[in-house]
Amino acid sequence: MSSIVSLNDVHVHFGSSRAVDGVSVDVKPGEVLALVGESGSGKTTLIRAVQGLQTVTSGEIAYTASAEPVSEPDGGRGRGNRGVQMIFQDPTGALNPRQTIYEIVAEGLRIRKESQNEAERVGRALSRAGLRPPERFFPMYPHQISGGQRQRVVIAGAMVMEPDLLLADEPVASLDASIRGEILALMLELVEETGLSILVVTHDLGLAWNIADRVAVMYLGRIVELGPTEQILGEPRHPYTRALLSVVPETTRMEQQILIGEIPDSRRIPVGCRFHPRCPLLQSGTLAAEVASRCTTEDPGPVDMNADSAAACWAVT
Repeated sequence: MSSIVSLNDVHVHFGSSRAVDGVSVDVKPGEVLALVGESGSGKTTLIRAVQGLQTVTSGEIAYTASAEPVSEPDGGRGRGNRGVQMIFQDPTGALNPRQTIYEIVAEGLRIRKESQNEAERVGRALSRAGLRPPERFFPMYPHQISGGQRQRVVIAGAMVMEPDLLLADEPVASLDASIRGEILALMLELVEETGLSILVVTHDLGLAWNIADRVAVMYLGRIVELGPTEQILGEPRHPYTRALLSVVPETTRMEQQILIGEIPDSRRIPVGCRFHPRCPLLQSGTLAAEVASRCTTEDPGPVDMNADSAAACWAVT
């Protein structure tokens, strides 16, 4: 199956900080891929690079559904890649309080000088996002609608461009629990109706459980486990994935694991496996001496994106 976007050994550095440190992964047509991990793992930097908002230090991002490159930064012009649209964590911060809902949704069309049938396209996008009848929302301002409706406006602003790929950065983190399910259901509905692909960033494996087809677990700039959601969340192989999953309420059969310390500074990535200073397996003393030595001296490298499932861990290879 061809990919909507393909990342090949992507690096994003800020001076000596290796925020993204060799990521290779594909997003397939009609797929929801969840990128999960703690804050500081490089998830948001990675999707900003996919959007074209962040310069790639090395590697390649190939967007196969369009001739437009996404590895070149936008330079603040607001054009980006038409086929790749992003929705943000905070809908209130993403919306201009001085613009009407109509103007907000139409903005992308106007920037790209695609104003033909503008009202019809804006209405269709609002309706698709669950704001019906759309004309009722045209003259309203963000402060006049609820938080859940504001997130729907953000989604409508992305969908009006008829993208192939939607990037969602913690799309429900700022919403009330009662509204989160509605927004996640809407995203899945958009995938089913339009064939859209979604790359969703989250620290919440419970969200990934409910929405994703595949999960990529990211730690300190690199994907450390990748595979189908059912397999990754049902039988996680990497000790980092197991630790993240052990605190998900939906998981009752796993003993809770508390990781010691915080994710290291990306300017000082540990030698060997980058997770080894916090690894419960290594700390337990149950690993064979040879395996434990490799954990602290040899880098297992990135996962193989062509494998059905893979984990970058010496203890499970």
